[in-house]
Amino acid sequence: MIHDQSREKWDTGTYVPLENVAEKQAPFVVIDSILSEEAVLAFEYGYASNDPNTLVIWEAQFGDFVNGAQVVIDQFIASGEVKWGRVNGITLMLPHGYEGQGPEHSSARLERFMQLSADTNMQVVQPTTASQIFHILRRQMVRNLRKPLIILTPKSLLRNKDATSPLSEFTKGSFQTIIPETKEEISKKADKVKRIIACTGKVYYDLVKKREEKGADDVVILRVEQLYPFPHKAFATELKKYPNVTDLVWCQDEPQNQGAWFFVQHYIHENMLDGQKLGYSGRAASASPAAGYSYLHQEQQKALVDGAFAKLKGFVLTK
Repeated sequence: MIHDQSREKWDTGTYVPLENVAEKQAPFVVIDSILSEEAVLAFEYGYASNDPNTLVIWEAQFGDFVNGAQVVIDQFIASGEVKWGRVNGITLMLPHGYEGQGPEHSSARLERFMQLSADTNMQVVQPTTASQIFHILRRQMVRNLRKPLIILTPKSLLRNKDATSPLSEFTKGSFQTIIPETKEEISKKADKVKRIIACTGKVYYDLVKKREEKGADDVVILRVEQLYPFPHKAFATELKKYPNVTDLVWCQDEPQNQGAWFFVQHYIHENMLDGQKLGYSGRAASASPAAGYSYLHQEQQKALVDGAFAKLKGFVLTK
């Protein structure tokens, strides 16, 4: 709508281009509705329940907005199948990633979904490439079951050239729950690897850059693309490739009391080999999802990436 502020009355000083496309056109009316994530997600849940052959996606502008729909997630999406036998294939796409935009635009509260995950009630994934998003959406429809799908989608990866995929990755293959080490020079010398860094989401690209800077060719970086159900078999297969690894590190963007750490540490520990140790590198525990100052965010991000390559300290699990 274009307003002419020199006019005294709004009815004569306002021009709406879409009302003037052609003569005898259909009416064009814009009506403001309340910003209610709860109402919209509840509607989409009902739609997906009624029409299981349609891919129903609810996407938040920022993942944090899912807070306003938490009652729908708790009462229906996470527990509807166990309570009432109501299967549902709704998909939630929640932008999630620590990119310096403050506490209201960083976190889709991954930890809440992890806490609600049990009885194979839903899928929680964090794809790091374009083809991975394609395959997880395709998998949601082609397989013969319906489970809610929670996709955490870092916004910055939309502009990251390293996250692009060749066409061949779309036409072949399938969704990878674990993406193995991609640098052949490291994977081919498995006996020289001393440390495995496991992570999920966009922090992977920060870790790869840091490894190149340090020349740390004895460090493998694994991407956990599916957090629940945890891919035990695929993860264990990767660990067994590197028999001389002594240290494992879980690295995440989120504060220690948030994100996936408290949940995946048990899964990782279950698959560790004798003599191995597991440490954590990420932000310190915090009541807020993220820092409110860009410079502080950058300091924290640098520290957690550096920490993934440093000597294990603090809380360390041993096998």
